[in-house]
Amino acid sequence: VEYFGPGTKSISCTGKATITNMGAEIGATTSTFGYDENMLPYLRATDRGAIADLCEQYAEHLQSDPSVQNDPEKYYDEYYEIDLSTLEPHIVGPHTPDLGRPVSAMSSEVDQKGYAEPISAALIGSCTNSSYEDMTRSISLVRQAKKAGVPIKTSLLVTPGSETIYQTIIRDGILKEFEDAGATVLANACGPCIGQWKRDDMKKGDKNSILTSYNRNFAKRNDGNPETLGFISSPELVVAMAFGGSMKFNPMTDSLKDKDGNDFKFE
Repeated sequence: VEYFGPGTKSISCTGKATITNMGAEIGATTSTFGYDENMLPYLRATDRGAIADLCEQYAEHLQSDPSVQNDPEKYYDEYYEIDLSTLEPHIVGPHTPDLGRPVSAMSSEVDQKGYAEPISAALIGSCTNSSYEDMTRSISLVRQAKKAGVPIKTSLLVTPGSETIYQTIIRDGILKEFEDAGATVLANACGPCIGQWKRDDMKKGDKNSILTSYNRNFAKRNDGNPETLGFISSPELVVAMAFGGSMKFNPMTDSLKDKDGNDFKFE
């Protein structure tokens, strides 16, 4: 699978990595983005300066030819166009990453299909959505809620993507901010994404919903409980919905009450 077009330049390098990581879920053995200038800061910031220099030198050979971009259906077996400017945040699951719907449709589906409404746990990180960018975007929502005096309404587990990310969020005070908000920061490992999660709050057979930013969510994967409904979304949406505490909460439109009883919405 090859991703190309003007919209790809709006996606960060680590954002591209998340998308290509998920390629396995559509049966792809390889997923690629062409090189663009958004990759350069990441390469230099992660001590890959020599690779960055080579990318700049050979940039025209690391992206689709103009003829391909101008007439893609002539060159590809299948071609799909996605308008990122109109794409609404999605939630997928349970039990499969390809059962998706926009967040605005989630509330009605909870009622229609009888999904457990309370979010029993919110989990971000692991290998797929755990970059420094993901951590900073997530903590920005925690800061908004803290300023408004809005408490988190479920357990929030945070898994940094690497030792470098872990040490960096310690250095920048982000880890402490997560913990002060009531989150638990786990070791930078697979953790609950592959079932390394001993839950004391749920017994096997208890029906419940969890919301993660992991890459897979088939039955029993996270906690061994076949009745745990695993839903997946972006780290930002997971964190925002953790403050709502409900699978029916839409952070794009719904409000919470701040410490003074006024309406509060995430920005």
